[in-house]
Amino acid sequence: MERRADAATGKRPIRSFVRREGRLTAGQQRALELLWPAFGLERPPAGQPLDLDRAFGRRAPRILEIGFGNGESLAEQAAAHPERDYLGIEVHRPGVGHLLMEVEKRHLGNVRVMMADAAEVLVHHIADESLHGVQLFFPDPWPKKRHHKRRLVQPQWVRAVAAKLAPGGFLHLATDWADYAEHMLDVLEADPDLENTCGPRQFSPRGERPGTKFERRGLRKGHQVFDLYYRKREHPG
Repeated sequence: MERRADAATGKRPIRSFVRREGRLTAGQQRALELLWPAFGLERPPAGQPLDLDRAFGRRAPRILEIGFGNGESLAEQAAAHPERDYLGIEVHRPGVGHLLMEVEKRHLGNVRVMMADAAEVLVHHIADESLHGVQLFFPDPWPKKRHHKRRLVQPQWVRAVAAKLAPGGFLHLATDWADYAEHMLDVLEADPDLENTCGPRQFSPRGERPGTKFERRGLRKGHQVFDLYYRKREHPG
């Protein structure tokens, strides 16, 4: 995958992920080969927005999920909300293949998938105020202090999310790392366009978010799970 430099600085951006390419199962390989043409989206040329109306064949509330893992949570949401469209972005091919298998098994027409750096897609290829929601569940916590700069949830990223959300749109995050949860609160509470639906510096119930493989693993290790739920103000600051 091409790693594009930042237009303003000429420097390559700090990545919030490490590509850990696991082995594809036969089913995942088949799904990538046969289903990608129907459900996969390629990254457009620089500066060109995704035409999501064309990609989905309709206009509907759009949810972007960043780093969907094996895709089971996203598929469950798409099945429960056929009135919504779900765009999932993931860099790991086994997870993409697994989601495509779920799309086929559940007969989901409201899911599209990209293999790309979601932070770059968000900034360069998503139209402003076009999303009903953005979801980020259990991102890499980068627990070592010297790696905190690699955490995805930073002020610049939150500003980009707020710009892409329609007024009233939501941002839902979840993590099982307490330190990262506090960091998320610090960053989100400082953004003038986002409002914590549970009150200042309050964590949220899980709500409709399905449980995930990573969540179950964290719970087995004794981790507490933290959800954060914000809405874009109807009259942004």
